[in-house]
Amino acid sequence: MTAEMHLNGTSQQFNAMRSAWTLEEARAIYDSPFNDLLFRAQTVHRQNFEPNRVQLSRLLSIKTGGCPEDCGYCSQSSRHESGLKASKLMEVQRVLAEAKKAKDAGATRYCMGAAWRSPKERDMDAVVAMIEGVKDMGMETCMTLGMLDLGQAQRLKEAGLDYYNHNIDTSERYYNEIITTRTFADRLDTLANVRDSGIKVCCGGIVGMGEEKADRVDMLVTLANLPEHPDSVPINMLIPIEGTPLGEAEPIEPIEFVRTIALARIMMPKSHVRLSAGRTAMSDEMQALCFFAGANSIFVGDTLLTAENPGEDKDTALFRRLGIQPMERGE
Repeated sequence: MTAEMHLNGTSQQFNAMRSAWTLEEARAIYDSPFNDLLFRAQTVHRQNFEPNRVQLSRLLSIKTGGCPEDCGYCSQSSRHESGLKASKLMEVQRVLAEAKKAKDAGATRYCMGAAWRSPKERDMDAVVAMIEGVKDMGMETCMTLGMLDLGQAQRLKEAGLDYYNHNIDTSERYYNEIITTRTFADRLDTLANVRDSGIKVCCGGIVGMGEEKADRVDMLVTLANLPEHPDSVPINMLIPIEGTPLGEAEPIEPIEFVRTIALARIMMPKSHVRLSAGRTAMSDEMQALCFFAGANSIFVGDTLLTAENPGEDKDTALFRRLGIQPMERGE
């Protein structure tokens, strides 16, 4: 069978929902000729999404710095000399005021992140009030608060939380090179608690941390083989931050990053693939290739937690050039 015959296979083949991918299968797709890979990814994308729509989400750090974890990429770790000072949990009304601004600017999902190992009981009432307030505005809600037990996940679900973000970051093989204060299994346990509570899972990782190509593929195989595919799969490109162990990491080659996006789209056809951190270092052309490869979600606003993000004017101009429109809620 020729490559052309293979790539022009049935829609059922391209669109199949699978949860038993092998590393060998995934590596073969990742390594296929670039044009063939993009053709397959765009085919899958068009079968599951409107191809010229991108979801806009806004991310707010509701508690910055002072995290006891040692994640090698993170400026918010108390173990790193990044110069970032720890803050207290933001007041509920301030969070809701920021959410209102995000909605007025076109965001349909509001994500709130706290630099915790896991939330403490004393903070849960405020977190619940934030969720309820954002839901009352008609936006989807997302939280990332560190590890959760089942009881905490159920309480967030009762408050109306739609999505919970908890990334696995990298492959299980490479994980201990990046983080030692929690295990890969801890990550999967939190995902199970979130899933069992009825909250939708948002889970992806970071590339450009010195991992091998096989680690990027393995990370996506882990996600695609979860009991349910994550609703959202954020693919972050490392932003090296001075004072962190990865502050001088070499950037990932752009074509390799696009291949990662395409593989995520092919393996998780109905997931929103989110082009997340690192967009400030991407050219317009690189972002356009990512959208063609199946990325259909971005964060808007000037910052992502503590890192810079392209301004809304720049995103609007790029969307106009590419003929892309923001998604409506529920798309």
